[in-house]
Amino acid sequence: MTIFLEQIINGIIIGSMYALIGSGIALIYGTMRVLNLAHGEFYMMGGYLVFFLVVAYAVPPWLAIPIAIAAIFVLGMLVQRLTIAYLLPREEWAFATIAATLGLSIFLQNLALILFGEQFQSIPYYLPGVVEIAGLRLPQQRLLMLVVAVITIAIMTFVLAKTRFGWALRATSQDKDAAAVVGIPAARIYTLTFGIAAALGCIAAAMLAPIYAVNPWMGMPVLFKGFVVVILGGLGSFPGAIVGGILLGIVEAVGVQVTSSEWRDVIAFGLMILVIWVRPWGLFGKPR
Repeated sequence: MTIFLEQIINGIIIGSMYALIGSGIALIYGTMRVLNLAHGEFYMMGGYLVFFLVVAYAVPPWLAIPIAIAAIFVLGMLVQRLTIAYLLPREEWAFATIAATLGLSIFLQNLALILFGEQFQSIPYYLPGVVEIAGLRLPQQRLLMLVVAVITIAIMTFVLAKTRFGWALRATSQDKDAAAVVGIPAARIYTLTFGIAAALGCIAAAMLAPIYAVNPWMGMPVLFKGFVVVILGGLGSFPGAIVGGILLGIVEAVGVQVTSSEWRDVIAFGLMILVIWVRPWGLFGKPR
């Protein structure tokens, strides 16, 4: 029973990372109706940046992680301004943005392979050791992941619900033309949203890098899990992405406990197929 509870808690912790990744995809789709297939590569670049800062240059993690987040935030904004911003005004923008982000994903993946090689790089735990709570043994690194996820989600919820930027983002996502009439700059909102989504991916990478090795291909599996999360929660729904991420983490943890780790992806995509079959618009989405 203790082992089962530990797996559930670990599922919630990993699910919180899925939630951060999925919420970035959901923010972009909810605001711009763009499926960003390069989102996994922002995660990958964030992982490498944290690795080089912490391991190669001995920067303390408490400083290295904010630096990496800021850098990936700027990278996300640059990508939006240099690619997506030019494609959105076109009539065939939906296919064009998918093709552009797919091409960017392949480019960044191969660029990382050329620059960093195919070796898997590891980052030491930020908090080594184990905490025992009511008979449950939990690594401090995983508890740190949960704390960071909760703080990040709380900040994002506050920003979206209580700030002028959040109001402007929601107004733009509902009707960008009407938002423009009242003086909301849709182009700036799009750029900032893209940057925030990339930064969320970087936060997840920084937390997961000590557990899963950093490598040029690390973004693709995460991208797939992110899409599972947003489909579970409902495309474009930020709260849905949070709930979908936690749900996916728990289901994977229970499924792996019952079967084996080789079935992890099968369980994730099986859950996605089930939700599409029963409720195609997701848990928090609305039928159209």
